[in-house]
Amino acid sequence: MLDYQNFERFLYSRIKRRNLIIGAGVLSGLAIANQFNQRAIAQVSFSSYPFTLGVASGEPYPTSVVLWTRLAPDPLNGGGMPSVNVPIRWEVATDPNLKNVVAKGTEIAIPELAHSVRVVVNALKPNTLYWYRFISGTEESPIGRTRTAPKPDSDLSKFAFAFVSCQHYEQGYYTAYKYLAQEDLSLVVHTGDYIYEGGITPNRPRQHNGPEIKTLEDYRNRHALYKTDSNLQATHAAFPWIVTWDDHEVENNYANDISEVDNEPDQDPEVFLQRRAVAYQAYYEHMPLRPFSKPEGPDMQLFRRLSFGNLATFHVLDTRQYRTDQPCGDGTKERCAENFDSNATITGKRQEEWLYQGLDRSKARWNILAQQVIVAQRDLTPGEGATFSMDKWDGYLASQKRLLSFLEQRKPSNPVVLTGDVHSNWAIDLKADFDKPESATVGSEFVCTSISSGGDGADSSAAVEAYLPDNPHIKFYNGQRGYVRCVITPETWQSDFLVLSDVTTQSGTISNRASFVVENGHPGIQKA
Repeated sequence: MLDYQNFERFLYSRIKRRNLIIGAGVLSGLAIANQFNQRAIAQVSFSSYPFTLGVASGEPYPTSVVLWTRLAPDPLNGGGMPSVNVPIRWEVATDPNLKNVVAKGTEIAIPELAHSVRVVVNALKPNTLYWYRFISGTEESPIGRTRTAPKPDSDLSKFAFAFVSCQHYEQGYYTAYKYLAQEDLSLVVHTGDYIYEGGITPNRPRQHNGPEIKTLEDYRNRHALYKTDSNLQATHAAFPWIVTWDDHEVENNYANDISEVDNEPDQDPEVFLQRRAVAYQAYYEHMPLRPFSKPEGPDMQLFRRLSFGNLATFHVLDTRQYRTDQPCGDGTKERCAENFDSNATITGKRQEEWLYQGLDRSKARWNILAQQVIVAQRDLTPGEGATFSMDKWDGYLASQKRLLSFLEQRKPSNPVVLTGDVHSNWAIDLKADFDKPESATVGSEFVCTSISSGGDGADSSAAVEAYLPDNPHIKFYNGQRGYVRCVITPETWQSDFLVLSDVTTQSGTISNRASFVVENGHPGIQKA
């Protein structure tokens, strides 16, 4: 495990150092600079420690992984960097003290990407732990740890990971990440709402750093605020991550080029796409994504596939960028005619076809759909009548039905959906027809609660308990904060719902609220 206490002490001591002069030497500056429009300088003066946002890794392949950092001596005020290119050295080793260095090089941090860098380190060994750091002149980043994926066809007896979502900075502390950083895992999956776009709300445990964000600098400063959290930094430094977004990385409940806001300039699709473009750029600048995800204007390639031996394949989805507008005026409503529109889509045609082709061809024992909003039907009105959330797959019945029909007819091996968004824990059987409880169970869905969004939460909710009898496919609900740890083998999948006593103080304790199992070849969730 990563030494969390030493990491936090190191980070604190480095940030406190001021007025550093960093000499990078004259060797590589001008030579590398010829690749760029601006000169890569050999020496720059910083106002403070430059690695204030920590380090991260992600997108593990069998022989490569992405490493990330950003130079930001003044992280909440545009980063505090001069508008010049700056070389950053990096090194990767097989030991935590970085004595046995197996790869090293230099990347250029450019102002056009907020002086963030991503390094795709190749020629690594499969299923191997590595440690890494960045160096600017005489200053070193914290040391991070990462792991490559196993070979595609290798037999893997066990794979452990956690998934998380929804980390509203104002509404609570990231205590869950303190505990998560100490787990023995190979991976962390984030299913969306990494930041929130809203302004400052008084009387909360913490506060945002300005009004609602709309410009590129706004989004950069907000990402920086979130990344200054030492618990979040520790978890990024401990494991490689797979990330996808939901809505708050841009704006609440946006749909493709359609803003949630009515009667304001943002409602104009052209204006909103400008906002989406800068939000996507800031997201890319702050995530350990591969270069193919670099945005082109308001478009960004985020759906992708990652495999871990023959045990697990993650089909990572994007249910925001390509969806049609929410039907029935959004919100929680009775069904309307728009619900049944065969042309309505939550994924877009191209992504849907990509998903089905990948599921059809997959040789993995477990096929994991890492995505944003609940797939399963949830009737949110007790007794007579029925209402549904129009922002979820429930709002897009054609998409929902096609997915469930595909799972029933094509029978990909052990489909499991991972979901966030709703700030609560759920374990749900996916049915071929939710209105017929006796219909086939075609897969399983685990929904993780938030890291902090919604405040402390509660174990149970009278409102939710009232409508659970109308949804017999729902096996578990809990409204506390935390994360879900998943341990899979060729024969079983186990999800442990780890919850916190509170997040509005920094002293919250963690416990395992419940565990559920899915058996190979037998879709459906059982209590462990």
